[in-house]
Amino acid sequence: MLTQKLLFSNWHFMRWLRLGLGIFIAFQAVQLHDALAGFVAAFFLFQAITNTGCCGSGSCAIPTEVKKMDKAEDIEWQEIKSNEK
Repeated sequence: MLTQKLLFSNWHFMRWLRLGLGIFIAFQAVQLHDALAGFVAAFFLFQAITNTGCCGSGSCAIPTEVKKMDKAEDIEWQEIKSNEK
């Protein structure tokens, strides 16, 4: 069972968009008697209700931790001379 905290908190733009698309596609599925559209609507509605998606686990997020380099690496340079005069 979903908790009330999960259902009623953290409503952001993408969650509202999924809900709107799910409702719109569900109405179209009922009007057109289209089972595939019904499955797509159920998918979007499930994502909106549970607040999941392709980035639900945070795997698409940009890492906020900045790696600090304490020691500068020594770069070895080699001069290349051309034979042109």
